[in-house]
Amino acid sequence: MPINNNRLLLELEKHRREINREIINPQFPKLALEDLKPLLTMVAHARAAYVRELLDIASVSNEQLPSPDQVRQLKHCRETFEELVAAANALETLVSRDYLDVQSPHPEH
Repeated sequence: MPINNNRLLLELEKHRREINREIINPQFPKLALEDLKPLLTMVAHARAAYVRELLDIASVSNEQLPSPDQVRQLKHCRETFEELVAAANALETLVSRDYLDVQSPHPEH
């Protein structure tokens, strides 16, 4: 890749980081690990509900295909789980790209 392209990409990344941080960071208080535990718990509950729904369907199916209602409910559980995972991943991206301030896990003395 030519040097000019690399410079453009570096500048583009710099501007993207600055713009995202400028827009996103003021909208949220500094996050701490404690703030994220309810989110992680919610995602875990959604994951468990999704798998539980599948196991419940399998336990009553007599090795037959699930009914349309069972499939709809399973789909609802999957969509809920996937949406929560996508949102959690979006938050992780905010943190990893330094768009959002976070509190140190170990307060300084």
